[in-house]
Amino acid sequence: MSTAELRVRRVRQLVPQFSDWRELLASLLPGIALVGMLLWAQSLQSQALTYSGLNLLLSAAVPLVLAAVSQMFVIVLGDIDLGTGYLVGLANVVSARWLAHDPLLALAVFAGIVAAYMFQGVLVHLRQIPSIIVTLGSSFIWLGCGLLVLSIPGGTSPGWLGSFFNASPPLVPMPVWISVGVALVCYAICFLVPYGAVVRGTGANHVAVSRSGWSIVKVRMASYGLAAVFGILAGLALTGTTGSGDSTASANFTLLAIAAVILGGGEFAGGRSVPVGAVIGALALSLVGPVLGLLNVSSDYQTGAQGLVLVVVLAGRALTKRVEQ
Repeated sequence: MSTAELRVRRVRQLVPQFSDWRELLASLLPGIALVGMLLWAQSLQSQALTYSGLNLLLSAAVPLVLAAVSQMFVIVLGDIDLGTGYLVGLANVVSARWLAHDPLLALAVFAGIVAAYMFQGVLVHLRQIPSIIVTLGSSFIWLGCGLLVLSIPGGTSPGWLGSFFNASPPLVPMPVWISVGVALVCYAICFLVPYGAVVRGTGANHVAVSRSGWSIVKVRMASYGLAAVFGILAGLALTGTTGSGDSTASANFTLLAIAAVILGGGEFAGGRSVPVGAVIGALALSLVGPVLGLLNVSSDYQTGAQGLVLVVVLAGRALTKRVEQ
């Protein structure tokens, strides 16, 4: 086989293959939802798709994007993390209180969080405790620790962190650059790094992966560790964009992150990693609030509207799904 043929085969492995137009359309639904939300915002405000308009629309999206990929690394195993929101809140208050004045202490706490998350993976596997129970219990620990760090909202964002998230790069606003970068990094982890195939295989059939000689315990540790890393990054993003810390400000991130992953094509059964879809799903859900604001609708309806977006996309996916004969 020639070098050119090898390159073509390599490219084909990187590009998703679709059996028919229905499967292709189903995979495009999250993107269609995102574009639809942007066009709706443009119809309500003529400056919505300008540089400054996009920056305002997506200014709060980055923490949710990172929380969504954090959740994705757990869902790909067939598990679920009910502590994502409070994990983000803990990272938020730790960075707001210590990162500017005592960065070594903040980094030590972050390392401890990653270790604790990896231990969750070990506990789920060795004790055969459902992940929903383990992570629900842990969520109260993250909340309690967050309240111990900052009992009331406060703290401050390090100058370099705020400058990064409020920077004005060329072409498109910073939230777009960050979202694209997160999608590419997670895609590389899931599909370009060989171990990513092992993680996806574990979610699909952990018995087969175990019989192939891979340690399922190590796979769970790696996935839960990655979930913690991206959860911490989400907390840093929240600190950088808000300029302060609040352990309860991200409480709704848990359900929103799960919704973003499912909206992006993920499945609770595990084995399906959708980093680009999760990012797009998070962006689409984050636009619901600004669009409601442009409609002069109370923010009390935001959660319901986000649920409606999820239901519409899932219904469209069900309609386009090919029926096997």
